[in-house]
Amino acid sequence: MSAQPAHVAPAAFDVAAIRAQFPALRQEIHGKPLVYLDNAATTQKPLCVIEAVNQFYRLDNANIHRGVHTLSARATEHYEAAREQIRQSLNAAAIEEIVFVRGTTEAINLVAASFGTRLKAGDEILISALEHHANIVPWHMLRERIGIVLKVIPVNDSGELDLSALPALITPRTRLLAVNHVSNALGTINPVQAICAQAHAHGVPVLIDGAQGLPHGLVDVQALGCDFYAMSGHKAFGPSGVGALYARRPWLDELPPYQGGGDMIESVRFDVVRYAPPPTKFEAGTPNIEGAIGLGTALIWHAAQDWPAIAAHEAKLLATATAGLKEISGLRIIGTAAHKVPVVSFVIEGSHPHDMGTLLDAMGIAVRTGQHCAMPVLEQLGAPAGTVRASFALYNTIDEVTALIRAVHRAHKLLS
Repeated sequence: MSAQPAHVAPAAFDVAAIRAQFPALRQEIHGKPLVYLDNAATTQKPLCVIEAVNQFYRLDNANIHRGVHTLSARATEHYEAAREQIRQSLNAAAIEEIVFVRGTTEAINLVAASFGTRLKAGDEILISALEHHANIVPWHMLRERIGIVLKVIPVNDSGELDLSALPALITPRTRLLAVNHVSNALGTINPVQAICAQAHAHGVPVLIDGAQGLPHGLVDVQALGCDFYAMSGHKAFGPSGVGALYARRPWLDELPPYQGGGDMIESVRFDVVRYAPPPTKFEAGTPNIEGAIGLGTALIWHAAQDWPAIAAHEAKLLATATAGLKEISGLRIIGTAAHKVPVVSFVIEGSHPHDMGTLLDAMGIAVRTGQHCAMPVLEQLGAPAGTVRASFALYNTIDEVTALIRAVHRAHKLLS
């Protein structure tokens, strides 16, 4: 790429052009223009993704891999092309390192179940206090079943991991470290590359919950140095019910299948079963074909965006929302880490989060309220009833931030 002349200012981020690609944003709720600020729960879908899923059902609907007819061949081609797109988007070394799953939750459960066959009582799994329940409960289930020890990296009052505690937490019995890339409840960005390096120095593999990472930028699993990376399509502008697990090939070769059924085998006899090589041995049954195709399309769209410009835009959204909300009497922001994606969680003295969310919805503003599947960290930070969470994406605008602040002011007066 050639540099621009010094006198030419860089092009401004065109949020209007982005918004034009998202049909759901062009509607009214309760007679008000929709202000969609629930992106950490799920993102809206660009028209290209909607059309890709629609085209599969209109023209290519067939099962994959085993059919010899044309529709099956086309469906298989599109499905495997989506796998290759995920490989490119995550910069995995080989297409065999990408396993289709239903989402981040299933990806973590796959690792817990398969990796768990290596574990015995007293072995340690290390997670963090910032985790979503999807990266807590599967390990708790292993603890109940076989007696592993679950250890937790603490978090400070700003919602940042206390990594000074990490060296003492890693012991000769530590078998895996599992941590999120970005906190869904607070927006904290964890230094996962440094965490991976520190864990690997002790021979400990690392699983990253990447559900909230990919929606806000490019991810390079080789640069991060992780062993496993879990992602969901619906968080990254793709369909629901589909996601992917990246795992380094040696792990996929070694670990046993998570589920049994069709397509994950080479041969079946009543006395012996031979499994297919990775990634197929982890993909039992008919998959979410249309979801995978939509996810592949979403990631093509994702890769084409100007992420440095988006980062600047999202930082402005976050700074504007944080400054404006802090001016509201009695409002306390939960999670003030130095490095965040555009997520603002807050509580207001005298107002229940659900009541605030209901009033905001009446004003056309969609936020999430509750504990965000992150009960431990919210309880620690003094929000046991949960928070109001406004989570922004690249298609949100400063005008929408202003609308949120005004609406919270109004709702606070109504609830006082």
